[in-house]
Amino acid sequence: MASRPNRKIAAAVVREDGEQKQRLLDRAFALAFKGLVYAQIWEDPVVDMEALAIEPGNRIATIASGGCNVFSYLTADPAEIVAVDLNTAHVALNNLKRVAIQRLSDHASLRRFFADADNSGNIADYRAFVRPHLDEVTRRYWEGRDLVGRRRINGFAHGLYKRGLLGNFIGVAHLVARMHRVDPRQFLEAKTIEEQRTIFETKFAPFFDRKFIRWVTDQRSSLFGLGIPPAQYDALADGRPMADVLRARLEKLTCDFALEDNYFAWQAFGRGYGKHAAASLPPYLHADHYTAVRERAGRVMVLHANMTDMLAAADATSFDRYIFLDAQDWMSDAQLTALWSEVTRTARPGARVLFRTAAEPSLLPGRLPDDLLRRWDYRAAESLDYTRRDRSAIYGGVHLYILKG
Repeated sequence: MASRPNRKIAAAVVREDGEQKQRLLDRAFALAFKGLVYAQIWEDPVVDMEALAIEPGNRIATIASGGCNVFSYLTADPAEIVAVDLNTAHVALNNLKRVAIQRLSDHASLRRFFADADNSGNIADYRAFVRPHLDEVTRRYWEGRDLVGRRRINGFAHGLYKRGLLGNFIGVAHLVARMHRVDPRQFLEAKTIEEQRTIFETKFAPFFDRKFIRWVTDQRSSLFGLGIPPAQYDALADGRPMADVLRARLEKLTCDFALEDNYFAWQAFGRGYGKHAAASLPPYLHADHYTAVRERAGRVMVLHANMTDMLAAADATSFDRYIFLDAQDWMSDAQLTALWSEVTRTARPGARVLFRTAAEPSLLPGRLPDDLLRRWDYRAAESLDYTRRDRSAIYGGVHLYILKG
């Protein structure tokens, strides 16, 4: 019998009204998504916080994912963050982060644990400072073993960001690139944006013209490792060869932002954060935010739940900010309507909703009832600007809606 976590994920991604082949692909993705997917979230928290304009006292509802953004939002001093996720591994990672932020002895220890994430000292710190304060479910997860028999907590001694579905996908991508005489780590040697573009144009761009790469990326299952289900694959491709889409997204990642300021590029090409003191990191790991994040970490509540169900159980006018990542790309019209009905019911005056899409346009027009959508003001020009400045570079659109009245 399928486990409860797997049933939750399947309910979110499997299109039961689709053809048999479509349902089989959806179920295959649900199975792949069951374990740890994102050790690091791939949405830019700096763009998020600018768009959300979080104010002291705000209540935030967000999807947890890898937790980097959840804990980075604490720098803006919200009253509470309710972080939900269907994936029990993500719930365990967020619970671990919360306790580690509160209990590790200093910023150097926190940085070593989550920025380096490849030092045996992290395991000693886990046993001494973190383990005694974890709930039983989280402790069992981290002290349990993955599919190849490795104890999960040991990932923090051997390179956490090389693990999980995305970490393994990036590792395979590096291997395939090297087989075609392209070394992704060469990009980390660039000193200027001009050098970054030269490397992209001479090394990376031609890679996507290879017949094998074009064939592989045309398979809907090829992007499971990026956490992209079949429905979202179709939106991302939008009728174009996937190799061309990926090349365009990679060009933005490599050419639009200075390497020293973009930890997403370090993750893609170095499989981890930079080691030097000035390395680009998520805000929650910055030394100047350490005290505030540590004092506020207890404001984060992590739930294994569906966002719509969580909001349905909440009081009316009880949230100020909502972050849906790219989860709406997975949803049917009925699911979107159910979600936004609860958002509108629970939203306080001036509430803001931020989400991302694989394709460029917002997916709401024509899919939500007109009377529901009219309650919200779409900030089109601002959304285009946020999309342009999102350093992760993998999404077609970043979208901001503000409650009218």
